[in-house]
Amino acid sequence: MYVCGITPYDATHMGHAATYVAFDVLQRAWLDAGHEVHYVQNVTDIDDPLLERAVQRGEDWRAIAERETALFREDMTALRVIPPREYIGAVEAIPSVASYVQRMQELGVVYAVDDDLYFSVSSDPHFGSVANLDRAEMTRIFAERGGDPDRPGKRDPLDCLVWQDARPDEPAWNTPLGHGRPGWHIECVAIALDHLGMTIDVQGGGSDLAFPHHEMGASEAQVVTGEWPYARHYVHAGMVGWQGHKMSKSRGNLVFVSQLRADGHDPMAIRLALLAHHYRSDWAWTPQGLQGAEQRVDLWRRATAMPSGPDASATLQRMREVLSDDLRTPSALDAVDQWAMAAVAGTGSDATAPALIADACDALLGVRL
Repeated sequence: MYVCGITPYDATHMGHAATYVAFDVLQRAWLDAGHEVHYVQNVTDIDDPLLERAVQRGEDWRAIAERETALFREDMTALRVIPPREYIGAVEAIPSVASYVQRMQELGVVYAVDDDLYFSVSSDPHFGSVANLDRAEMTRIFAERGGDPDRPGKRDPLDCLVWQDARPDEPAWNTPLGHGRPGWHIECVAIALDHLGMTIDVQGGGSDLAFPHHEMGASEAQVVTGEWPYARHYVHAGMVGWQGHKMSKSRGNLVFVSQLRADGHDPMAIRLALLAHHYRSDWAWTPQGLQGAEQRVDLWRRATAMPSGPDASATLQRMREVLSDDLRTPSALDAVDQWAMAAVAGTGSDATAPALIADACDALLGVRL
């Protein structure tokens, strides 16, 4: 599994948390089923938004990236997200990116616009099959999400940047391609191919990455390797809203995991507030949702502290059943609720049940009671 990581120019907000908790549940379900899981995640530690933030703050971009990446990892640890086997920075992958772009040059699928290099999306016959959008919609979204469809000199408005020549007052690296830095999509491709190879089981991220990021990354990988498909499944988490809009750094309507933790909220309640929504759904964060999650974790803790409770085997079976059906976490929470309410009511005499439920919540849902 490869899941696209953060661009570390601000703290972890609930939209981030929802995505990474969702893929954590997938990893837990796979582990519970007896699979060996190779999970790779990147951090986009060089990108335009990070450089813009550095200019705004009058701070070195590297210091911001290091600080926010560390805070992200602290937040993930608090939320009990199992770390990926490899966590690779884009800067670390620059030599690899350069080698893949050189291979694209050899294949004749990269061309220059001024001194920048672009990948020709028409070189992949499967281009468009990830997000399944028509050309007009792709062009519109490309312009909104970091693309440059109107740049003069491009052969196709949808062709994407793979190498950017050095700009004044911006970081750049010396490579066989010249002095510059990678485009966005090719960074993830290089990291995924180096550590996982082609045909990974799941390429994951937020739904806003389906196009252009996952679409273009898949085409780059398929062309440079000559193999198809890049991934068997493209899995996208829904967007989390706040104050009537999708949480976004540009809008500033963010609820931060670190701030909730600093305010004394239990990370397990934060995690339960996320798991109460199906990962593919768009939904809105509310204080009431967090309050309900705090009540839920209190109920579960009281129930698993009981000396005995109802037989837990059916509950465990139900949890596994719904998680294997597209990670239906709300149904898994309902199953635990039913057991917990019965246990608190004094129903059942199985002395092993409370510990079994606590272990199941820990292993399958990542909720430590």
